[in-house]
Formats: sequence, structure tokens, C-alpha cells
Amino acid sequence: MAHTKSIDMRPLKDGPARIFLKSQFCAKPQWPPKSTDLSGNVAVITGGSSGLGFHACKHILSYKLSHLILAVRSVKKGEEAAATLRHEYPGAKIDVWELEMGSYDSIQAFVHRVEANLPRLDIVILNSGIVKVDFGLNPSTGHEDVVQVNYISTMLLAILLLPALKTKSSPGMPGRLSIVGSGTAYQAKFPNRTMVPLLQSFDEPKITPWDAGDRYATSKLLGHLFITKLAGYVNPNDIVVNIVDPGLCKGSDLHRDVHGLVSAVLSLAKSTAGRTLEDGSSTYIDAAVVKGKESHGCFVMDWEIRPFANMIYDLETGSVIERLWDETMAEFEFVGARRVLEELRK
Repeated sequence: MAHTKSIDMRPLKDGPARIFLKSQFCAKPQWPPKSTDLSGNVAVITGGSSGLGFHACKHILSYKLSHLILAVRSVKKGEEAAATLRHEYPGAKIDVWELEMGSYDSIQAFVHRVEANLPRLDIVILNSGIVKVDFGLNPSTGHEDVVQVNYISTMLLAILLLPALKTKSSPGMPGRLSIVGSGTAYQAKFPNRTMVPLLQSFDEPKITPWDAGDRYATSKLLGHLFITKLAGYVNPNDIVVNIVDPGLCKGSDLHRDVHGLVSAVLSLAKSTAGRTLEDGSSTYIDAAVVKGKESHGCFVMDWEIRPFANMIYDLETGSVIERLWDETMAEFEFVGARRVLEELRK
């Protein structure tokens, strides 16, 4: 059966508000077949100590996963989460590894640990993300915090884990890489899209005025733009790469750094329209386990393959995608990212 890719779909005609309402109130959760058996599989979930990440850990372990690595910023919190998971799933091996998404050194150390210590790797879910009310720069990279974590560092980790997913996954089965995105990409304004250089324009409020909501949305839109290029370097017979939107969820700790009136508004929205963490995290398992090669290079939303953000389909966006790709690859030159991707094609 032929499946239409996100890039080949028509842009959604509904506006962002209608898209949100349909997603939150009309979409019905879809669960993996009861016969799903992940025995022998090894998975990595970033940000797995709380919220959606923790519930994704519970879901994936419920399908007999053999080995789970929680990649977390706080090892203490990770061990607390792991203790709960070990009690509930005593047959699984559950490890906690440190990963600070704001640090290139930490990302490289994590990847080296994967390469050195895991004889097998089948599934990676990149769940870590942040929302910031106030503008701030990452002290080690100089990039704006939200774009750094949600886009730059996430794509760096994704690229560096691709070789392990190709060589260490079960023979005859592609590795799986699901990157957590957001439906807010549909409403991103991305006012600095024509700026050159592009990535650096996020780092200076005088060039790109700070808008907390749009910065988060744009950081997720950048993922849409990037995956349209990344997918071309990855054979879906080796690795299936997709982006998944969990929707707005009650109990999510994504907005942990948000306070005051904005926090109150978000809390009201979550209580009124939010999915449960169980339903929201099930989208991760759907994208990383249930969806097959048809989802490669696609945006998975509401348990279905959906079009990318409308901006992707504008003719002038092609040059933006190329510029974003080139600048991102230049940012990753210190790890030889272009060489990593070229090697994948062999």
C-alpha cells in the first residue's frame, strides 16, 4: 500500500487555532497491536526522568523492551525514575546516563558511551526540549538557549547516533529515530528567515526581537526544515527517521521555567484541552515502533502522517532550507557531521 509523504502532501488549509482544536479534541489515541514484542531491543529516551519522557519509558517497557537507557540532565532524578520503572518492569535492564543537551562535550561523551558500551541499539526517542520566557544565550556555544536545545543540539545528537542505529540495530530491521516536534510549528512566524547568517540572527534580539512563544514554535519549525534534507542522506532500510508531535498534555513539565500570568494561562489551557501524559506519550511509541518506512522523513501528528508546516511548501523556502542546512553543517564541522552523513550512504 502506497503512503503519501509529508513533503508530498498539500499544506493544511485550516489556521493554527483550528488545527490545535481538532488535534486536542477530535484525534483518537492509537495503541500498538497487542502482539507488539520488543524483546531483545535496546532503546534510548532523552529527558526520560519525568513528564512525557517518563511515560514513554513506561509505555515502551510494557512491550517487553529488554534494555532502556534514560538519558537525563540530572542523574539523581534519573535514578529516582529508574527505580520506579525497575520495580514495575523487573525483567528489563534500565540504565541512567548523563546527557546535558546544552553542552556539545556532553553530547559527544554520550555518543561515545553508546558506541563503546551498547552492542545493540534499536530505538532512539529524542524528547528533550525547553521553553524560556526570557532571552538567554548558551554560555558554551553563544547561541540562544531555545534554538540551541530544541534544534541545534537535538540535530547534532540525531546525526551522531545514526551510525550506531544503522550498525547496531537488529539484522533485517531498520533502526528507529523519532525526534519530538510540536504542532506549534504550524503557527511559527520565523521573522528572520531571510537573514544571513541565519542561525546567528537568533542570538541577537536587536536583529530578531524576542518573542518567547514564537521562538519555541520556530525552534520546532527548524526541525521540519532540517529533516527534509536529513532524510535524503538516510536509507529507510537502515534507519527510519521521523518527527512526532505529542500534543499539549496535562502534567507535562515542558513549561517548568514559565511563571506568572503566562504559566497560569498555560495551566488553564492544559487543564481544558490537554491530553493525558499516557495518551501524549503514546504518540512517541506510535512513531518509533508502529510506524514503518512510510514515515521516513515525515511529521507524525495525531498518530497519523501529516503535512509539514505550511511554510515548507512556499517556493522561496527552498533557499531557506539550503541556508539552514549549510549553516547547521558548518556548526557541526567540529565533529565531521558531513562525513558521518556521507558514510551512511555507503
